[in-house]
Amino acid sequence: MMKLLEGKTAVITGASRGIGKAIALKYASEGADIAITDIVDNEDFAETVRNIEAFGVKAKGYISDASKFEASESVIDQIVADFGKIDILVNNAGITRDTLLMRMTEQQWDLVLMVNLKSVFNLTKAAIKPMMKQRGGSIINMSSVVGVTGNAGQSNYSASKAGIIGFTKSVAKELGSRNVRCNAIAPGFILTDMTDKLPEDVKNDWIEKIPLRRGGTAEDVANIALFLASDLSSYVSGQVVNVCGGMVM
Repeated sequence: MMKLLEGKTAVITGASRGIGKAIALKYASEGADIAITDIVDNEDFAETVRNIEAFGVKAKGYISDASKFEASESVIDQIVADFGKIDILVNNAGITRDTLLMRMTEQQWDLVLMVNLKSVFNLTKAAIKPMMKQRGGSIINMSSVVGVTGNAGQSNYSASKAGIIGFTKSVAKELGSRNVRCNAIAPGFILTDMTDKLPEDVKNDWIEKIPLRRGGTAEDVANIALFLASDLSSYVSGQVVNVCGGMVM
Protein backbone atom coordinates (compact mmCIF):
# COMPACT_ATOMS: atom_id res chain seq x y z
CA MET A 1 0.00 0.00 0.00
CA MET A 2 1.26 3.47 -0.92
CA LYS A 3 2.15 5.57 2.09
CA LEU A 4 0.70 9.08 2.39
CA LEU A 5 4.03 10.92 2.03
CA GLU A 6 5.90 8.46 -0.20
CA GLY A 7 8.52 10.26 -2.29
CA LYS A 8 8.20 13.55 -0.43
CA THR A 9 10.87 15.46 1.48
CA ALA A 10 9.95 17.29 4.69
CA VAL A 11 11.85 19.90 6.70
CA ILE A 12 10.90 20.31 10.37
CA THR A 13 12.43 22.96 12.62
CA GLY A 14 12.93 22.48 16.36
CA ALA A 15 12.37 18.76 16.02
CA SER A 16 14.56 17.30 18.78
CA ARG A 17 11.61 16.59 21.08
CA GLY A 18 7.95 17.24 21.80
CA ILE A 19 5.59 18.11 18.96
CA GLY A 20 8.37 18.57 16.39
CA LYS A 21 9.75 15.11 17.03
CA ALA A 22 6.27 13.54 16.94
CA ILE A 23 5.66 15.15 13.53
CA ALA A 24 9.03 13.97 12.19
CA LEU A 25 8.35 10.37 13.26
CA LYS A 26 4.79 10.44 11.91
CA TYR A 27 6.03 11.72 8.52
CA ALA A 28 8.80 9.12 8.42
CA SER A 29 6.29 6.35 9.16
CA GLU A 30 4.35 7.55 6.10
CA GLY A 31 7.41 7.36 3.84
CA ALA A 32 8.79 10.92 3.81
CA ASP A 33 12.51 11.68 3.78
CA ILE A 34 13.21 14.01 6.70
CA ALA A 35 15.53 16.93 7.37
CA ILE A 36 15.34 18.26 10.91
CA THR A 37 16.92 21.42 12.28
CA ASP A 38 17.63 22.51 15.82
CA ILE A 39 19.73 25.11 17.53
CA VAL A 40 21.71 22.74 19.77
CA ASP A 41 23.51 19.54 18.92
CA ASN A 42 22.76 17.20 21.81
CA GLU A 43 21.77 13.60 22.50
CA ASP A 44 18.04 14.36 21.95
CA PHE A 45 18.89 15.66 18.48
CA ALA A 46 21.08 12.68 17.54
CA GLU A 47 18.51 10.23 18.90
CA THR A 48 15.70 11.82 16.89
CA VAL A 49 17.72 11.39 13.68
CA ARG A 50 18.30 7.72 14.57
CA ASN A 51 14.59 7.21 15.36
CA ILE A 52 13.64 8.67 11.95
CA GLU A 53 16.19 6.50 10.12
CA ALA A 54 14.67 3.42 11.77
CA PHE A 55 11.67 3.85 9.44
CA GLY A 56 13.95 3.21 6.47
CA VAL A 57 13.79 6.74 5.07
CA LYS A 58 16.59 9.22 4.45
CA ALA A 59 17.17 11.43 7.49
CA LYS A 60 19.62 14.19 8.26
CA GLY A 61 19.98 16.70 11.09
CA TYR A 62 21.20 20.26 10.68
CA ILE A 63 22.30 22.57 13.47
CA SER A 64 20.93 25.99 12.57
CA ASP A 65 19.40 28.98 14.36
CA ALA A 66 15.97 29.49 12.78
CA SER A 67 15.79 33.05 14.13
CA LYS A 68 18.77 34.07 11.96
CA PHE A 69 17.98 35.04 8.36
CA GLU A 70 21.25 34.05 6.69
CA ALA A 71 21.56 30.79 8.64
CA SER A 72 18.04 29.86 7.48
CA GLU A 73 18.84 30.61 3.82
CA SER A 74 21.97 28.50 3.93
CA VAL A 75 20.38 25.55 5.74
CA ILE A 76 17.56 25.41 3.16
CA ASP A 77 20.14 25.56 0.33
CA GLN A 78 22.04 22.73 2.02
CA ILE A 79 18.90 20.61 2.42
CA VAL A 80 17.96 21.10 -1.26
CA ALA A 81 21.52 20.07 -2.21
CA ASP A 82 21.32 16.96 0.01
CA PHE A 83 17.74 15.85 -0.70
CA GLY A 84 17.09 17.32 -4.16
CA LYS A 85 13.87 19.10 -3.18
CA ILE A 86 11.56 20.26 -0.38
CA ASP A 87 7.86 19.36 -0.49
CA ILE A 88 6.86 20.10 3.11
CA LEU A 89 8.08 22.71 5.58
CA VAL A 90 6.97 22.59 9.21
CA ASN A 91 7.88 25.75 11.14
CA ASN A 92 7.80 24.38 14.67
CA ALA A 93 10.70 26.06 16.51
CA GLY A 94 9.40 28.02 19.49
CA ILE A 95 10.07 29.20 23.03
CA THR A 96 8.20 30.87 25.89
CA ARG A 97 9.28 33.61 28.30
CA ASP A 98 6.05 33.98 30.26
CA THR A 99 5.48 36.91 32.59
CA LEU A 100 2.95 39.70 33.09
CA LEU A 101 3.40 42.65 30.75
CA MET A 102 4.27 45.04 33.57
CA ARG A 103 7.22 42.81 34.49
CA MET A 104 8.25 41.85 30.95
CA THR A 105 11.66 43.03 29.81
CA GLU A 106 12.39 44.23 26.31
CA GLN A 107 14.71 41.25 25.94
CA GLN A 108 11.92 38.79 26.84
CA TRP A 109 9.72 40.38 24.19
CA ASP A 110 12.40 40.50 21.47
CA LEU A 111 13.64 36.96 22.03
CA VAL A 112 10.18 35.36 21.78
CA LEU A 113 9.30 37.37 18.65
CA MET A 114 12.64 36.48 17.03
CA VAL A 115 12.51 32.76 17.74
CA ASN A 116 8.77 32.22 17.22
CA LEU A 117 7.81 34.66 14.46
CA LYS A 118 10.90 35.81 12.60
CA SER A 119 11.98 32.18 12.20
CA VAL A 120 8.76 31.48 10.27
CA PHE A 121 9.52 34.36 7.89
CA ASN A 122 13.16 33.23 7.53
CA LEU A 123 12.51 29.57 6.70
CA THR A 124 9.40 30.18 4.59
CA LYS A 125 11.09 32.82 2.46
CA ALA A 126 13.98 30.45 1.79
CA ALA A 127 11.83 27.36 1.13
CA ILE A 128 9.31 28.93 -1.25
CA LYS A 129 11.93 29.26 -3.99
CA PRO A 130 12.29 25.50 -4.59
CA MET A 131 8.55 24.98 -3.95
CA MET A 132 7.50 27.56 -6.54
CA LYS A 133 9.94 26.11 -9.05
CA GLN A 134 8.46 22.63 -8.67
CA ARG A 135 4.94 24.11 -8.55
CA GLY A 136 3.95 22.39 -5.36
CA GLY A 137 4.48 22.42 -1.63
CA SER A 138 2.84 22.48 1.78
CA ILE A 139 3.94 24.90 4.50
CA ILE A 140 2.68 24.23 8.02
CA ASN A 141 3.19 26.84 10.72
CA MET A 142 2.85 26.00 14.39
CA SER A 143 0.72 28.66 16.03
CA SER A 144 -1.21 28.20 19.30
CA VAL A 145 -4.71 28.68 20.66
CA VAL A 146 -3.29 31.59 22.66
CA GLY A 147 -2.56 33.24 19.32
CA VAL A 148 -6.32 33.02 18.72
CA THR A 149 -7.65 33.91 22.19
CA GLY A 150 -4.75 35.61 24.00
CA ASN A 151 -3.62 34.57 27.48
CA ALA A 152 -2.66 36.53 30.59
CA GLY A 153 1.07 36.36 31.25
CA GLN A 154 1.87 35.48 27.64
CA SER A 155 1.55 38.75 25.70
CA ASN A 156 4.86 38.11 23.89
CA TYR A 157 4.04 34.47 23.06
CA SER A 158 0.43 35.30 22.08
CA ALA A 159 1.60 38.13 19.82
CA SER A 160 4.14 35.86 18.11
CA LYS A 161 1.58 33.11 17.56
CA ALA A 162 -1.09 35.56 16.32
CA GLY A 163 1.50 36.99 13.93
CA ILE A 164 2.04 33.51 12.52
CA ILE A 165 -1.68 33.29 11.69
CA GLY A 166 -1.67 36.56 9.73
CA PHE A 167 1.51 35.53 7.95
CA THR A 168 0.04 32.11 7.06
CA LYS A 169 -3.07 33.62 5.48
CA SER A 170 -1.03 36.13 3.45
CA VAL A 171 1.37 33.47 2.16
CA ALA A 172 -1.57 31.24 1.17
CA LYS A 173 -2.95 34.11 -0.94
CA GLU A 174 0.41 34.90 -2.54
CA LEU A 175 1.43 31.36 -3.44
CA GLY A 176 -1.86 29.61 -4.21
CA SER A 177 -1.46 30.15 -7.95
CA ARG A 178 1.82 28.17 -7.78
CA ASN A 179 0.08 25.30 -6.00
CA VAL A 180 1.92 26.02 -2.75
CA ARG A 181 -0.35 25.70 0.28
CA CYS A 182 0.15 27.31 3.68
CA ASN A 183 -1.78 26.44 6.85
CA ALA A 184 -1.38 26.89 10.59
CA ILE A 185 -1.99 24.51 13.46
CA ALA A 186 -3.07 25.99 16.80
CA PRO A 187 -2.49 23.40 19.53
CA GLY A 188 -4.30 23.84 22.83
CA PHE A 189 -3.21 22.26 26.10
CA ILE A 190 -0.76 19.60 24.90
CA LEU A 191 1.05 17.31 27.35
CA THR A 192 4.75 17.80 26.53
CA ASP A 193 7.95 18.44 28.52
CA MET A 194 7.00 22.12 28.52
CA THR A 195 3.58 21.60 30.19
CA ASP A 196 4.81 18.72 32.33
CA LYS A 197 6.54 21.17 34.65
CA LEU A 198 3.22 22.83 35.57
CA PRO A 199 1.79 22.11 39.03
CA GLU A 200 -0.95 19.43 39.14
CA ASP A 201 -3.70 21.87 40.18
CA VAL A 202 -2.90 24.14 37.23
CA LYS A 203 -3.05 21.15 34.88
CA ASN A 204 -6.38 19.99 36.33
CA ASP A 205 -7.75 23.52 36.07
CA TRP A 206 -6.89 23.52 32.36
CA ILE A 207 -8.45 20.12 31.77
CA GLU A 208 -11.70 21.24 33.44
CA LYS A 209 -12.05 23.89 30.70
CA ILE A 210 -11.63 21.38 27.86
CA PRO A 211 -14.83 19.76 26.55
CA LEU A 212 -12.98 16.51 25.79
CA ARG A 213 -11.71 16.55 29.41
CA ARG A 214 -8.10 15.71 28.65
CA GLY A 215 -4.90 17.32 27.58
CA GLY A 216 -3.84 16.65 24.01
CA THR A 217 -0.83 14.58 23.00
CA ALA A 218 1.99 15.40 20.59
CA GLU A 219 0.51 12.57 18.49
CA ASP A 220 -2.83 14.44 18.22
CA VAL A 221 -0.98 17.39 16.71
CA ALA A 222 1.18 15.18 14.48
CA ASN A 223 -1.95 13.60 12.95
CA ILE A 224 -3.23 17.01 11.81
CA ALA A 225 0.27 17.89 10.54
CA LEU A 226 0.19 14.66 8.50
CA PHE A 227 -3.19 15.56 6.99
CA LEU A 228 -1.98 19.08 6.06
CA ALA A 229 1.27 17.74 4.55
CA SER A 230 -0.42 15.07 2.45
CA ASP A 231 -2.53 15.26 -0.68
CA LEU A 232 -5.59 14.51 1.46
CA SER A 233 -5.65 18.28 2.13
CA SER A 234 -4.89 19.37 -1.44
CA TYR A 235 -7.78 21.90 -1.40
CA VAL A 236 -7.02 23.27 2.09
CA SER A 237 -4.97 26.46 2.32
CA GLY A 238 -4.89 29.58 4.48
CA GLN A 239 -6.59 27.78 7.37
CA VAL A 240 -5.96 27.62 11.10
CA VAL A 241 -6.76 24.24 12.64
CA ASN A 242 -7.32 24.37 16.39
CA VAL A 243 -6.19 21.10 18.00
CA CYS A 244 -7.56 21.80 21.43
CA GLY A 245 -10.24 19.29 22.44
CA GLY A 246 -12.97 21.86 21.80
CA MET A 247 -11.50 24.50 24.14
CA VAL A 248 -11.57 27.18 21.41
CA MET A 249 -14.45 27.28 18.95
